Amino acid sequence: MRHLATVALSLLFAAEAAAQAYPAKPPRLLVGFVPGGGVDQTARITTAKLSEAWGPITVENKVGAGGTIAADAVAKSAPDGYTFVLCNIGSHGVGPALYKKIPYDAIRDVTYIGLIGTTPNVLAVHPSVPANTVAEFIAYARANPGKLSYGSSGVGTSTHLGVELFKSMTGINIVHVPYKGGAASSADLVAGQVQLVITNLPEQVAYIKSGRTRALGVSTLKRSPQFPDVPTIAEAGVPGYEVTVWYGLCGPGGMARSLVERINADLNRAVSAPETVKRLSDAGIEAAPGTSEFFTEFARVENAKWAKVVKDAGVTAD
Repeated sequence: MRHLATVALSLLFAAEAAAQAYPAKPPRLLVGFVPGGGVDQTARITTAKLSEAWGPITVENKVGAGGTIAADAVAKSAPDGYTFVLCNIGSHGVGPALYKKIPYDAIRDVTYIGLIGTTPNVLAVHPSVPANTVAEFIAYARANPGKLSYGSSGVGTSTHLGVELFKSMTGINIVHVPYKGGAASSADLVAGQVQLVITNLPEQVAYIKSGRTRALGVSTLKRSPQFPDVPTIAEAGVPGYEVTVWYGLCGPGGMARSLVERINADLNRAVSAPETVKRLSDAGIEAAPGTSEFFTEFARVENAKWAKVVKDAGVTAD
């Protein structure tokens, strides 16, 4: 027994020493979506500040299947604190319910290190659409069933299911056009190839401010500080409508608690720094640092919520 206790104590000290010496080499952060979208922007802003404490951080876009390819790669990595994923509502909220053959468990195989920020999705239309309010768009879509289309960042993402939820709550019929990322769908909205998106706010900020798209509503239950004059979709005529987009830092399951606490502390300092808060805010994201325990429970609630939405909508991806 004394030998076992000595071994256990040695392992504990080794884990603590590793946490204190962290990082000993450049960490790698996987992003499951294309460059330029909300997930990618959040990753770049966060790592810019984290790198001041950690040194170089490699950011790699590993795109596909609503972010779940990157999530799976990290879930299968060694839990040593050197491989992360920018986890989000798509890969770790919606994805586990949508992809029936997903090769990882979104709770058991993931360490939820810390939440970075939240943002609304924004309902934006091309300027040619004769609607200045959510109610006017609904009326226009009802008068033109099947003639309008909307872009999303891929099947099963919040930008897809958010519109499907909107459709089911309003009874409109608009056609889905999936893209490989939100930046691409937003660009095609500007070009007039699709008439509507309900996409991550960071992907639309510049377009809305320049007048190239028109914001009609945001998906959260409170207005965005970035666009305080834009009503929520719920208050603009669809009571009960709510989708909150979130971004966080996740690692493989089984990471040592002392290492998680060390990384969480570094992450919170980076996210709370005034320059990071401003950069996130400029992109339409509200910084939301917190504990690993809070983020883990938050993820459990999100998993349950989106499992119901996916089931009720009858959406499948494989």
